[in-house]
Amino acid sequence: MRFSNTRLFPLVLMLALALLTFYLERAVREEEPHAPLRRHDPDYTVSNFLTTTYSRDGVAEAVMSATRMVHYPDDDSTELLAPRMVQTRPAEPRITLSAERGALSRDGEEVFLYDNVVLVREAMAERPEARLSTSFLHIVRDRSLVRTDREVTIVEDRSSLSGRGMEYNTESRQFTLNADVRGRFEPKKGP
Repeated sequence: MRFSNTRLFPLVLMLALALLTFYLERAVREEEPHAPLRRHDPDYTVSNFLTTTYSRDGVAEAVMSATRMVHYPDDDSTELLAPRMVQTRPAEPRITLSAERGALSRDGEEVFLYDNVVLVREAMAERPEARLSTSFLHIVRDRSLVRTDREVTIVEDRSSLSGRGMEYNTESRQFTLNADVRGRFEPKKGP
């Protein structure tokens, strides 16, 4: 069977048009949009933030404040600048906790404190003031747990205790230092 130019011409023309269409479609098609880059921009900022937690009886138990609070919607994180927490329970000494910066979990049940973290328990009738210092503290409120994996120092009157890693249960009052524990205990000054 012989192919003549008149028979091949429509086939070649169709093939050329198909290739041209394919090329033009590729050339003018916009690139597929990439997944949008998740920007970490705040949706709100609060200056001089203050919140109070009340007991079932309506008595203020804890006050949390910060110089600045910033919330980010992309990961629902909250950052705090100069956070400060004060716990006041009846018949217990006031506990004050401060740090240079902090963060809250999505549900607000976990608090992370960073840099120059200081916890002070006011003096009681039978015990002097106690001061805990560390660079990081993780508070799990619903489990009544305070912990760190960093170096921690506790000073009460003329005695001190230090170590690396700590866990404290505020309900059972069980306290554990995990490693490199050192202590210095001196008797109280006489009258």
